[in-house]
Amino acid sequence: TTFTISSPANAVIGRYNLILQVTSGNKIFSRFLGQFVMLFNPWCPGDDVYMANENERQEYVLNENGIIFVGNAKYIEARGWYYGQFQDHLLNICLTMLDLSLYYRQDPAIDVSRRGDPKYVGRVISSMINGNDNDNGVLLGKWQGSFHSHENPSRWDGSVVILQKWRQDNYKPVQYGQCWVFAGVMCTVLRCLGIPTRLVSNFNSAHDVDRNLSIDKYYDSSGKSLNISKDSTWDYHVWNESWFIRPDLGTQYNGWQVLDATPQEQSK
Repeated sequence: TTFTISSPANAVIGRYNLILQVTSGNKIFSRFLGQFVMLFNPWCPGDDVYMANENERQEYVLNENGIIFVGNAKYIEARGWYYGQFQDHLLNICLTMLDLSLYYRQDPAIDVSRRGDPKYVGRVISSMINGNDNDNGVLLGKWQGSFHSHENPSRWDGSVVILQKWRQDNYKPVQYGQCWVFAGVMCTVLRCLGIPTRLVSNFNSAHDVDRNLSIDKYYDSSGKSLNISKDSTWDYHVWNESWFIRPDLGTQYNGWQVLDATPQEQSK
């Protein structure tokens, strides 16, 4: 006899145990057949992450190599990055990442029940890529001072080494990361879980701390600059976009969704 198992398109992702149970009269025979892993499926029209264009699926799900643009507006540098989302042990590391999150620790049942929703999984992964909120995150951010005792962020050229080191060090944050490193690692994890993901670089990047949608500078009556505002403009910033629908917001918001794993300040 041949059995076909079809999972619903919104099934919770993660590890599943497959058990065959046969009832005959008052006897129950049970046998463990194995384990399988459920992922998001951009090839499945019913899945929230469905991407209709095959070329885009090849690029944003299956491609293990990419380019990250960094530098400044007058000198843009293209850095190669190895995502390596299909390398050995990477899937186990990514699934463990979900189980280490504060969301899972606070309420395992509710957390797991929401893992069929790419919005939710994207937020959990975004939180777990940085270790700045004491949640066993993957990378510790550092922007000033000396890097001599650990890895200078500019030395990384791929995600696999970082994720493997995180696991080998018993899930202690790897030192150090900056925006493009956070974005590169998050792209690896989300592609590994089946969510189409890309990187976005922005130059002369406004950092609006007080959320009034302007970068404020203050001067006294003689024209001397006053160091009051915490707003700033960065040479560049790198973040991620993932592709999925937004039934919570309406169809006009379907498509690329912004996710930013760089720890800045808490979002509202």
